[in-house]
Amino acid sequence: MLTSYKSLIQSEVPSGELIISRTDLHGNITYANETFAFICGYSVDELIGKPHSIVRHPDMPKSVFKELWTSIKAGKIWKGYVKNLRKDGGYYWVYAEVSGVYKDGKLVEYKSLRSPIDQEVQEIFQEKYDALLAKEEGKVRAIVTLNIENVEKLTKLAQDKKITVDEALKDILDDTLL
Repeated sequence: MLTSYKSLIQSEVPSGELIISRTDLHGNITYANETFAFICGYSVDELIGKPHSIVRHPDMPKSVFKELWTSIKAGKIWKGYVKNLRKDGGYYWVYAEVSGVYKDGKLVEYKSLRSPIDQEVQEIFQEKYDALLAKEEGKVRAIVTLNIENVEKLTKLAQDKKITVDEALKDILDDTLL
């Protein structure tokens, strides 16, 4: 559960900039350009060695990434629109092209080139991804305002149970509403 207004703040990818990263065959970042680090709010050093999913936004349907991995493992280029998560909880949208990197005919890593997209395309894909999340994963985006006492109780419950706040909230809803 994001409890910061920053989750509602969008970062714009500067026009003319290209976000570049490379990963090993397991999806761990081996290279990140400064533009990537700046936009996602991490330093380059914080990104190296981490799974690329560190920037996966919860609004993104798993099926999109399943399609991506199926494509690139088959030697194809995957192209699509992605909403990414910033370190501070904010987000940014990009058009991405992901493909394999080959040396002497052997796949050695993956590269991703990402560029800015306009607001109209973002809105189209947010609606599309909302529908996919609902259909495929039974999830919907929601913005809720809670009083601070309830947030503190929920946080303490999660800590006591050693689970996430989202899991604690789900447990509460499952027990009381069904």
